[in-house]
Order: sequence, then C-alpha cells, then structure tokens
Amino acid sequence: MSDPTFNLTTQPWLKVIDKNNNQEQTVSLIELFKNAQDYRQLSGDMHVQDLAILRFLLAILLTVYSRFKVDGSPYDWLEVDPETFKATSLDSESDPDDLNDELFNTWQTLYQNGHFSEIVTQYLTKYADHFNLFGDHPFYQVTTSDYDAFVPKKKWIATGKGTVAVKQVNRLISESGNSVSLFSPSSDKYKNQISLAALARWLITYQNFTGTTDKTKIETTEKFSTPAGWLYKLNPVFASGTTLFQTLMLNLTLAWRHYTFQKPIWEYESIETYLSERKKMIQPNNLAALYTTWSRLMHIEWHESQPQIFSAGIPMFNSDNAFIEPMTTWKQDKKTHIWHPAMKRLATLNVAMWRNFGQYVNVNGSDDNHQPGIVSWLNELKNQDLIPYDTLLNLTSVAFVSDGNATSQLPVAEVYDGMRINASVLFDSDHASYWPERIADTIELTQQIGRDYWQFANNIGQIRDPTSSKAFANQMTAKFYDRLNVPFKDWLASLSNQEERDPKINLWKRALKHIVIASSKEVMASSSPREIKGRLDSEHVVNVFTVNNRLRRNLQIHLGLKKE
Repeated sequence: MSDPTFNLTTQPWLKVIDKNNNQEQTVSLIELFKNAQDYRQLSGDMHVQDLAILRFLLAILLTVYSRFKVDGSPYDWLEVDPETFKATSLDSESDPDDLNDELFNTWQTLYQNGHFSEIVTQYLTKYADHFNLFGDHPFYQVTTSDYDAFVPKKKWIATGKGTVAVKQVNRLISESGNSVSLFSPSSDKYKNQISLAALARWLITYQNFTGTTDKTKIETTEKFSTPAGWLYKLNPVFASGTTLFQTLMLNLTLAWRHYTFQKPIWEYESIETYLSERKKMIQPNNLAALYTTWSRLMHIEWHESQPQIFSAGIPMFNSDNAFIEPMTTWKQDKKTHIWHPAMKRLATLNVAMWRNFGQYVNVNGSDDNHQPGIVSWLNELKNQDLIPYDTLLNLTSVAFVSDGNATSQLPVAEVYDGMRINASVLFDSDHASYWPERIADTIELTQQIGRDYWQFANNIGQIRDPTSSKAFANQMTAKFYDRLNVPFKDWLASLSNQEERDPKINLWKRALKHIVIASSKEVMASSSPREIKGRLDSEHVVNVFTVNNRLRRNLQIHLGLKKE
C-alpha cells in the first residue's frame, strides 16, 4: 500500500444508531462527538465491543474536560501547554473541593447544553496523527522498530513469528490456530479478511478482551504470565441513557474522587515510557490511562491490503483493591479481606442481573460493602441536583465469559443484561423504610420460592427417573426464572419513593404466586400415567398431586399472602 492512511478522527469507522430513523450509520470520531445527541447508541459488532469503545470515548472526554471548560478555556488553577494541550502543573494552593465544584459545573453545563463543545474537535485534530491506523504513531499499535526493541530477537518482525490471526482478534470468531470456531459467522475463506473500519474497532476490543493463548511476551527482568485483557476480568456495569450523548455523560466521572492528570495511551512521550511504567505493574492513577490500557504490544504488517498482526504480552497490574475502576462489581477475599473485581463465570451464566442486586447496590448502607463506582457517581449526580430526582436509571451489564481455562481464556459467551430503577429508589434516603434493603429482601424471598419450585421439579423428576431428577429440576427452574425476568424488571422500574413499600412488595408477591402456579400447572398437564399414579414413599403415596400440594403449602408459608 503506497502512502496509506485511515484516520479515525475524520474517516468513518464507528457504528451508531440514528435516533430519528433508527438506521445504522458509520461515523468518524469527530462526527460522533459533534452529533452524539442525535444517536441512540453505539451499534458495533458485539455488545462487548460497544463497551470497549465506550470507555475509549470516555477517555477522550475525561482528558479534554479535565483540562478545559466547555468554552475551551483552561481552568484557572491549571497550566495547559497550548501546543500539546497537556496539563503541565496544578496550582498547589487549590482547594480540592473547589476543583471538584468547577468540574461538576463543567459537567452540568455540558448536560444542559445537550451536546459536546468544539474543544473536543480541537483536541482530536491536535492528536490526529495518533489516530491513524498507519504512519509514525499507528493507532493502538507500534512501529516495526519499536516492536523489535521490546521482544526477543527470535520473535522480531522479520522472523514472522508471534502473530495472531485476524480471526482471533475478531471476537465474533475468536479462532486460534489450535481451536476451530464451529459456529463462526464467516466461512474459512473470509475469516482473515477485514475492513479498516472493522479492524480499528476490533483493535480496541482485543486489547480489552484478550485471552491468554499468545506465546510472545515483551522482555522483562522478571518473568510474568501473559495477561488477559483488563475488561475481560471484570463483571462490567455502566449507565445507559436514551441517547449516546446521555450515555457518555452519565458515565463521564469528571469529578471522580480527587483531581488527577488524565493520561491516555496516545499522550505518552514514547512507547518506551509507557512500557517502563507497565513493567512496574502499578495500577493507573487516572481513568484515561485505565480505559486505554493495553494488554498487548501490537504491530501490523500489510500484505495486499490485509493485515498480518504481531502481538506480544505486556505485564498487567494486579486488581487488589483497584477501586479506581468504576465499572465493575466487587467481591472480597474472606482470608485477606482484599477486594477484587468480580467476574461472570460459566456457572452463573444464566443468573440475571437483578438476582444479584446487592452486588450493584449498597443495600444496607454499610461502608463495608463496595458498590460499583459508577453507581456511587450517579448518586453524587443526584445529590448535586445534576440529574432529576425521579430519573429512571438504566444500569447495564455486559460481560464476556471465558472457558475458564487458564492457558487459553477463550470466550464462550457474551452476556448482556440490565435493570431500570428510579434514582430516588436506588438512592433512597429514608432509612426507616430503605428501598434498596426492601428490594434485596424481596429478591431473597423470590429466590426462596425458586428453591421451592426446584424441590417441586426434583420431586417430579424422582417419580419420572431418579437418575436424572436433578438435571430435570435445574432445567425447569431455569425456565421458571426466565419467566420471572421481565415481570420482575417491570416491577422494579415501577417503584417510586412516594409510595408505601408493603403494598408494592405484595403486588410482586401476588405476581410471583401466579407465575409459580402457572408453571406448576404446565408440568402437571404434561404428566404421564406413571407420575399420576406415583410411588410409595414410606407409608405415603408420592405423585404429581401430592408434590403440587406441597408446593402450594410452601407458597402460602413463604409468601404470607391471604388466600385469594
């Protein structure tokens, strides 16, 4: 390719949905930020791709608006180099609270204006050469000389070793040389063909959701294991808005804790500077760096307009108490008391988001419980009166679930889920009838009914075939929870802080009872003569009728409703 160019700032590569006609468009970075209010959402190849790109876009916005006001002028307490647009020094006498107040003011002005300002375009134009897939600063890659400088000589570009195929970088396929993707959306002939626009999207996604099959690593004085991508090790959660602009704003944690200089990957003086920092395996201290974290040093050679991708592992910082990450749920090690990001696993693949409500929301108001930072941020926006008291918030979870194999971490499923809840309910200040705790109690009650239903199905299975009764019960219970998902989410979204708690909870209890009875009737209707006749258990006959009666009794006991 002679003098190739594909600049992401001006050439279309980002997929979005137009909010007016619901049609998909492909736009450039500058177009996206100028017209974000006119797009409903990102519309990439996968939900995980949209999440990776959302964080990339947020890194740009965090960098720009942590330095410049909406009108494009630098903050008075900050020195900004007019040539590089980089923040160089902070007024040592600045009050952190005053800084946060001004950052909140910037957020509020943007939100009220309903669009981003010209300073974002100016920033992108300033760094345009870093957003070109080709050239001296290839996007999310390094040059040949830089790559060879950090990998072992036997893996230099000239050797042709250390490559990953396009079909592996494309996470719709995720096919390595050792494992064939049986349900690929592309035939073998086209698996390694890709457009420049798609390649740009997948480069960002791959850096975030890399597995561990790569054998090449950069040279370091201490050994390290090839890491998975940072986002791959989270159970992500973020806020979704009615437009792309609103989604970006709700997740734009501009006044997140204390002020720090933002430093995305493209602002490092050199790749050597970046890698020297990464070799220390220290957690980033700013979100722009975290959102643009690389898991691989990558270089692309071009042959007949198609890429040959070289990839080398980079040491990854550990996740111990990494509370700088706002988009994840957390779990605590019971022995060390250290908090780590939670992960979605195969065993919990079918567990809906609402069933883990307590992971997303601090249900008891305790400081010992770490809710996702993005939820705390939304709470701060409400406290600052920056979003309406009765805003219906959409918390969305997108996860890539791996095969659990430490040597491959191949993706086996993408999970996309969400729940809508009123801001006044989510951040209820009435401690006497605290909604989050009441919701958590209601979910626990619902799961008790789920256990009752599992026992009902297991008893039916014991009559049918004792050797497969548990498998039958698991299958039936999964279907039961599938039936609960939509009505429970609708109930959750209907809650208001202006209503009495008990009547609303009883409304769900009655709905739950009807679903259980309807589900059990379906099982009863398909009963065989053997199940109707039953079997003798001790001195009692156990059949579908006695098992169903037991379920009804448990419903009455656990729900505590008056007979209808």
